[in-house]
Amino acid sequence: MKLLLKLCLFFIIILIVISIAASLYFFKVAQVRGPKSFINESNTPTSSPIYQDEKEFLNLNKETLTLTNDNLKLTAWYVPAEKTTNKTVIVVHGFNAKKEEMAAYGMLFHKLGYNVLMPDNRAHGASEGKLIGYGVTDSRDLIKWTERLVKQNANSEITYFGLSMGAATVMMASGQDLPKNVKRIIEDCGYSSVWDELRYQAKSMYGLPAFPILYEVSAISKLSAGFTYGSPEASSLVALSHNKLPTLFIHGDADDFVPTAMVHDNYAATKGPKMLWIVKHAKHAQSLTTDKAGYYAKISEFFAKY
Repeated sequence: MKLLLKLCLFFIIILIVISIAASLYFFKVAQVRGPKSFINESNTPTSSPIYQDEKEFLNLNKETLTLTNDNLKLTAWYVPAEKTTNKTVIVVHGFNAKKEEMAAYGMLFHKLGYNVLMPDNRAHGASEGKLIGYGVTDSRDLIKWTERLVKQNANSEITYFGLSMGAATVMMASGQDLPKNVKRIIEDCGYSSVWDELRYQAKSMYGLPAFPILYEVSAISKLSAGFTYGSPEASSLVALSHNKLPTLFIHGDADDFVPTAMVHDNYAATKGPKMLWIVKHAKHAQSLTTDKAGYYAKISEFFAKY
């Protein structure tokens, strides 16, 4: 009997060690800065509808700005409009990306006559940081960038635009006490919450249920980054339930990275004026490439209305 108990205890300890090791591995994959094997980092092909836009934007004169938040030095590009204006769009990139990869979106807003501020999120690009914020900490940085713009120009009229994790960032910011200068929000393929997205990815990429790994990884995030994946601050839905700003929701109907169903939940959650555009045949973060003319038209329509 004693031998059996010892064997059972031994196997329990082994399982615990394996579970902890797996959790630490998945935390590194999910939240620690570094290359991600599941992210396509290839350059935009010359045949792409957005190739020329990227090239033109990257050739524009830019001012490099910095600020410090949570003892991290954050970096952004600022591109003024061709004609002087108070209107600025803050363009927020996605998971494991950087500001350079948002050049086509920057060019879109530049063509529409807006100043463009394009930050590198913490733990991305030229900004400092080791832990990816999934929109939680990034939304706080976004507000800091907003306050900087307002300090420089009290008449600023600011639009938030975000793609994927950047979309979650702008939605999570929407429920906070924002400067009155923030007038509207555009989100493209953002998730409903960090928990929902990582639970989906655990199943989709690894065939794993949420329990126990996701609970353990979430606990590590709390200790390391200051938030759990299931907390209210990590939920776009909770933030949107406090949002009264006009919001445009964009999502591709072929998105298998952030399920299209999430945009309907986000759309239902917001309390402000809203528009929804589902882009046919568009995969994750590919709506602009899939229907460039429609993308320009829908954003122009949103600006004209709100």
